[in-house]
Amino acid sequence: MPTGLTQDAGWEIGVSRTIHRPPHAVWEFVTAPEGIALWLGVDGPLPTEKGAPYRTADGIEGEIRSYRPGDRIRLTHGLSTVQVAVTSGSSEDRAVLRFHQERLASAGEREERRAHWKGVLDRVAAELT
Repeated sequence: MPTGLTQDAGWEIGVSRTIHRPPHAVWEFVTAPEGIALWLGVDGPLPTEKGAPYRTADGIEGEIRSYRPGDRIRLTHGLSTVQVAVTSGSSEDRAVLRFHQERLASAGEREERRAHWKGVLDRVAAELT
């Protein structure tokens, strides 16, 4: 099976980066309106209730699947599923920020989303450091 193709979730991609900030600071940023605009393209706050709908500025619709404060958010994004997670890094002033997207249509879409999420990580890291 090609890299990135799973039997259950189709094509998927995951990217992560260690950020030199405490996990709570990274979580606060990615869940604040400015952070949500950066990684998801939604203006205003993201709903936190399971099943709540949202719409991005460019018209992609989805719904919240799970929202665990300080830990992770899973949501549908069109036909795919996105998860953003913040975990502790190697010390208390470091956090690992991860984006994972599954149910992608093709290897080409996987590579496009890899570039997208790497760009998002670059922008989040620049905002926080």
